[in-house]
Amino acid sequence: MRNSLDLEGRPQDTRVVVAMSGGVDSSTTAALLKAEGYDVVGITLQLYDHGAATHRKGACCAGQDIHDARDVAAKLGIPHYVLDYEDRFRESVIDNFADSYALGETPVPCIECNRSVKFRDLLKTARELGAVALATGHYVASRGLADGSRALVCAADSERDQSYFLFATTREQLDYLRFPLGDMTKPETRELARRFGLNVADKHDSQDICFVPTGRYTDIITRLRPNAMEPGDIVDLDGRVIGQHHGIANFTVGQRRGLGIASGSPLYVVRLEAATRRVVVGPRDALKMHRIVLRDVNWIGNGDIDRAIGGGLEMFVRVRSTRAPQPAWLRGGNGHYEVELVAGEEGVSPGQACVFYDAPSGQARVLGGGFIQSAAAKVASDAARPFAEALRG
Repeated sequence: MRNSLDLEGRPQDTRVVVAMSGGVDSSTTAALLKAEGYDVVGITLQLYDHGAATHRKGACCAGQDIHDARDVAAKLGIPHYVLDYEDRFRESVIDNFADSYALGETPVPCIECNRSVKFRDLLKTARELGAVALATGHYVASRGLADGSRALVCAADSERDQSYFLFATTREQLDYLRFPLGDMTKPETRELARRFGLNVADKHDSQDICFVPTGRYTDIITRLRPNAMEPGDIVDLDGRVIGQHHGIANFTVGQRRGLGIASGSPLYVVRLEAATRRVVVGPRDALKMHRIVLRDVNWIGNGDIDRAIGGGLEMFVRVRSTRAPQPAWLRGGNGHYEVELVAGEEGVSPGQACVFYDAPSGQARVLGGGFIQSAAAKVASDAARPFAEALRG
């Protein structure tokens, strides 16, 4: 017999671990599964402990949030454990975050946290506890496929969809993970939390960079990688010095404000050259990129990635979490892959993710993705034009 989590057996005979961050989403997930009769175990990870972050609105996985998770577990009558993952989080996420900025990139720490801490280390712990699944409060869904594997798909609520941050999930992890909120909206989740009597029903959502206690990420960069805060030149596209800056970590591709340069027309950060500490600026049209070189590509589509690509695979890609997927081609093989954006995209920044989808909207399937290594301006190739014309038609 199958149940709402698409698991074999009866809920009362099925142990599920819920990753409880102390927020409304993971708390409601635990309450839902408990109400359905599952043998639920809650686990909260202590990832950092900055004094200012323990009670700051928008933080997670520290201080007050741990207390909130413990209170929810007590109300639900489920076992709850707090695991000290500070060392792992610092090594895998915070150090990586600082290194990325020092290289002139714009990292997405939530992706690394999911990949190397929550879905690697926590998943292992869940198995050791005898759980048949690890459930989280992410707004994304998984669907069983005919061959017995599972597909990762966008959440029903496009405004809350978190698939961009989960592209690095492996097939093995996906088979074990469950996302009960994937077909729900945030207001529905909060209403359920109220029905369950959870005191976190109206709690503020966590911020993207949860471990930055002051909201100023440069404080962490200054402490961990001071070389990223050394002064340097601001130059135009021809290499002429037009200003000075106080550290490349203060900038990201596409940035307009904070340049401190008087100009007759708006200037934007076009790229960051970490080796020479140069910030290159130019007009807005210099931001549009058509070609993206990827690294650390993860494929969770059907079959082998190189066979799927062949001479070029039509798909849709998202290069920032807040942007809609757009038509593109994936090319390459043997570990080297490039994406050609049919219409181009502004502000493509190294360090961000480029996530692959099989459709531009709705509950599209996530096919995988990779991290942006570099981007270049290039007119879309003739091979891509039929795809673009078909979309317009």
